[in-house]
Amino acid sequence: MPLFSQKRPFSIRRLLKSTSRRTFVVYPLCIIAIELLIRRGDLQWTLWGLPLLAWGYAQYRLGGQYRTAHGGGGPGIDIPPERIVDTGIYAYTRNPMYLGHLVFMLGLAITFCSTPAALLMVFHVFWFQRRVLEDEAHLLTAFGEAYVAYMSRVKRWIPGVI
Repeated sequence: MPLFSQKRPFSIRRLLKSTSRRTFVVYPLCIIAIELLIRRGDLQWTLWGLPLLAWGYAQYRLGGQYRTAHGGGGPGIDIPPERIVDTGIYAYTRNPMYLGHLVFMLGLAITFCSTPAALLMVFHVFWFQRRVLEDEAHLLTAFGEAYVAYMSRVKRWIPGVI
């Protein structure tokens, strides 16, 4: 074990590869830049979206910590859970972390009254849906009937709705 940890150098590629870094760092900076360009330096914003920004980020972060603590693995699907987590927020929605991303993006669109941010969120609704279907295939392989039972009890996105 080295005395000093080898920190990887900053890399745009690594920054963009991470879904969470894109959502919570890159996208807000890009939306602010785009809105400044569109509005010729007059950034318009409203307080109404700030609670959604906070909610989305907190749901992503706390959902990941909860899943890691109760299911093992990592916060993302790259390091899958060792067991199904069906308590806490996972008793209400199967994808609270992805949903947190979408809530955050909605907050971004509302905060900056931004059509580009709204379009970004709509794109990601479909992108996350595709990703969820891939994740579910992996989880079905890993957990079989136990995951099928979980899927029948808990909705994919919005509790009691969809």
